[in-house]
Amino acid sequence: MSATGRPAVWAPAVWALATVTALTGCVDLADERAANEARIGQRRGAGLTVAVQDGLAAVRVLEPGRLELWPQAPGLTVDLDAEAAGEWVIEVRNALPDALLSGVAATPEPRDLPTHKAWRVTLPAGPSRVDLAAPRAAAVEPFRIIAFADTQEALPEAGDFFAKMAAQRDIEFGLVSGDLTDMGYPDEVRLFQRRMEVLPFPLYATLGNHELGESSTAPAFHRYFGRASFSFPWRGARFTLVDSGTATLAPRTWRSLHTWLAQGRDGFHLFMTHMPPLDVAGLRNNAFASRAEAHKLLGTLARAGVDLTIHGHVHSFHAYAQVGMPAFITGGGGGIGEAFDGIDRHFLVIEIDPVAQTALPAVVRVGAAE
Repeated sequence: MSATGRPAVWAPAVWALATVTALTGCVDLADERAANEARIGQRRGAGLTVAVQDGLAAVRVLEPGRLELWPQAPGLTVDLDAEAAGEWVIEVRNALPDALLSGVAATPEPRDLPTHKAWRVTLPAGPSRVDLAAPRAAAVEPFRIIAFADTQEALPEAGDFFAKMAAQRDIEFGLVSGDLTDMGYPDEVRLFQRRMEVLPFPLYATLGNHELGESSTAPAFHRYFGRASFSFPWRGARFTLVDSGTATLAPRTWRSLHTWLAQGRDGFHLFMTHMPPLDVAGLRNNAFASRAEAHKLLGTLARAGVDLTIHGHVHSFHAYAQVGMPAFITGGGGGIGEAFDGIDRHFLVIEIDPVAQTALPAVVRVGAAE
């Protein structure tokens, strides 16, 4: 109310200023988070320097004689520089069950989970390089993956959800488009990891807005799972996941995205981010903060020949098209669902043919939705 008693009227310029200020804040948080993320995969200590190429793994433990990694990709190349020759145990959690370590003489050590691998190695003094890869990595033929998002506050009761995923046949890996947790606190991230232990395959995840409750710039997600913006090849296809947790892409992420799109131009390319660029129904703005940026992103993806886009955030399932690209929203991990949509909890099983450059999805319902 104005001083005259009349309703106050905000001039368009004031609204514009408020909007720009809000968007600037989102970008600043995203760019600071991306800057922190750039350091993931590098560590020095205990007489060893570790550098994971492209930052595709979090260095979770580096102590005398032991290195533990958490990958965000099926394959890794790790550059090591030891101050002195010595024996080390290299452990890799969230690994493909048939992954092999090469580059140095390596003796496998048993672990309790199929996705927990370990090798005893002798590192020389000075630089060395190790590679983690599965024998089938170069086989360009159809394969199956899982995609889901938004377990959120249902994570403590999500045992049946993960068991249902574990029962699917011939899954290479799963992709998670964010909101793994309710608030992103370390105990929630650790609980998600424990839920993963029933799976005979790894999960590679980007973060969502719910991962930013502890910190918007240095979330626990980074410490446990690694980068939220990354890209990797697999069997003739490319998979790119990017962080849109604050409803925008950081300038640093945009620069990386252009590189990844160029790398995936000649084959099947799947793009995943938490926020749909545009609201699927056009009514509630479950989307990027800026429609201009959303249109820029979709145009960039389409011109680069991206074959499929997948999002979360909306707790339902939608199959639609974005600028001619097939798109799915699969937000049925357990967060409070859309009323009356008839979908409820679910995940996708997607069969990808990298030669034909096609993807065939199937919705798998869980619990009462089955």
